[in-house]
Amino acid sequence: MKYLLNSMIIPVDFSALNVATITMRKIQLDEVRKLLNNGGFISAVGHPGTAQLLTELLGIQVPVNRVAVQLKSGDIGIHFVLRERLPEGKVLSKEELAKLDYYFVASYVL
Repeated sequence: MKYLLNSMIIPVDFSALNVATITMRKIQLDEVRKLLNNGGFISAVGHPGTAQLLTELLGIQVPVNRVAVQLKSGDIGIHFVLRERLPEGKVLSKEELAKLDYYFVASYVL
């Protein structure tokens, strides 16, 4: 399964795995589009502004979905990562987020 996350956290399901090997790599926007357009994905994006920005960037609907994710072997996490840490409790609008530097990372659980 593929999961779209708005953090760099890699939530591994250790109730299903005793050991996990994670491979991570920075990916470009066009690869994110290909990964998510090529089959289904679960959004774990919990903030409306982030979901709106990702919807625009990716050209696909990214719903707000505050769920806990537990990655298992074979899963892929696609992480939207801000280059700066926001103050505690700060929630940004789509327009505010668009002004910040960000990148994407793919994590593969083996």
